[in-house]
Amino acid sequence: MALAAFASISSKTRLRIFKCLVEAGSGGLAAGQIAAAVGATPSRTSFHLSNMSEAGLVSSSRQARQITYRLDFKSVGALMRYMLEDCCNNNETVRACCVAKDKC
Repeated sequence: MALAAFASISSKTRLRIFKCLVEAGSGGLAAGQIAAAVGATPSRTSFHLSNMSEAGLVSSSRQARQITYRLDFKSVGALMRYMLEDCCNNNETVRACCVAKDKC
């Protein structure tokens, strides 16, 4: 999961989508809103959202003709936990950076 997630957000546009969906919170955003926010065409945005969905970062729900996309915060948390615990061996400096911006 970690490789797919990091590969997915390694795209500049997908990272902007990621940030946009973080700001949207659990309510998510419609594809058109996301496209407008990141300055991409709707078809290109759908391509990126599909990639992020396959990586387990984004989920979607349909209501009539509108699809709402949401960041999967549990998956993002699992990815962060993996980085902190498995990759960084719970390094104190890294852990401090995760909770306070001024400690890095």
